[in-house]
Amino acid sequence: MSERVITPRSRGFLFLDSHPAGCERLVQDMWQAAPSPTHVPDDAPVALIVGSSAGYGLAATIAGLARTGIRGIGVCFEKAPTERRTATAGWYRTAATAELARRHGHEMVFLNGDAFSDEMKDQVSDVLRRRFGRLDHLIYSVAAPRRTDPETGVTYASVLKPIGEAYRTKTLVFDGTGAPEVKEVETPPAEDDDIEQTVAVMGGADWERWVDHLADRGLLAEGFSTAALSYIGSPLTDGIYRQGTIGAAKTELEATARALDERLHKLVGGRAVTSVNGAAVTQSSTAIPGIALYVGLLRGALGEGMVPPIAQLADLWDQLTGVRALETDEDGRVRLDGWELNSAVQAAVTERWESATTETITRLADLDWFHGEVQRLYGFAVPGIDYTAPTATQVPWPDATV
Repeated sequence: MSERVITPRSRGFLFLDSHPAGCERLVQDMWQAAPSPTHVPDDAPVALIVGSSAGYGLAATIAGLARTGIRGIGVCFEKAPTERRTATAGWYRTAATAELARRHGHEMVFLNGDAFSDEMKDQVSDVLRRRFGRLDHLIYSVAAPRRTDPETGVTYASVLKPIGEAYRTKTLVFDGTGAPEVKEVETPPAEDDDIEQTVAVMGGADWERWVDHLADRGLLAEGFSTAALSYIGSPLTDGIYRQGTIGAAKTELEATARALDERLHKLVGGRAVTSVNGAAVTQSSTAIPGIALYVGLLRGALGEGMVPPIAQLADLWDQLTGVRALETDEDGRVRLDGWELNSAVQAAVTERWESATTETITRLADLDWFHGEVQRLYGFAVPGIDYTAPTATQVPWPDATV
């Protein structure tokens, strides 16, 4: 088994390797942080999490296992280790999640491949039919830069652009020594078919395709529920996020939820919602101009008052499984972001935002926390890990046949 000392090497917020032991400990810590079960069903609900290895999807998987006692399938797309490079962090997180599920007696299968493809949908349907029967819950949490439509073969690419005019915003960067800098960046507006391409990747088309695929094969249980994980965010980031190309995709996702909700109600007495999560440091969010600065300032204002993804997703599972009533806003969205968008919180963050400069940022934002969160996405800066010790990199993918 290949062992070596792994040190963090990065280009901006993107790390070139990940740390297997750090990723494993991170998953264990998330499992321990999940609220204890308040209700243990007689029959464990069968769940499918599409996008199970990172961000909110990982939190949904671990919260579902640790609090709700789900069994079922996780789908993700991760790269295996090679002789020269470690696996992606999601590979190691998935292996650790599978081991914890096994240890706690939960039957959970993890499949690695393109969630947008019909081949993966067929594979999931086959596993469901053979091992679990009908599906009670589907969580959809996919963030990808491109998608190939299985019907047409056309590949679409998403973009992070404002709509209508260029967008200038403050953003947070770190120089080669790790020193923070607040600078202004300008993003040009969407052009040609940028909006349509982004909607095709990040809208509701693939989520709807998953539901249709499973429904056509008679794999949806009575009362089936599905939630697509989403984000709205602060007015401070509106121009690049909710009012930009991503926002157009989110609007289409919400329209898909309303259409699916109506169809599922008639078909199996089911529900479809979008779940609006609160802010977190994820591999996707760090790529969006202004988001890193905003999240750092939010943490500076709230400290430990920030609600971590594992707690947010435990709340969603409680609502989907009937531990408490499903609560939606006027647009049919489950809102898990009230703690973030509270008017007093937003006023405090806005004041910090307006005062944020390279000279003041260390006082206004919790940069130690933010920098640590970025590193922890790849298994670094995790308490209790000896990063000077060699660690095994050739961790196998969880066996789906046992």
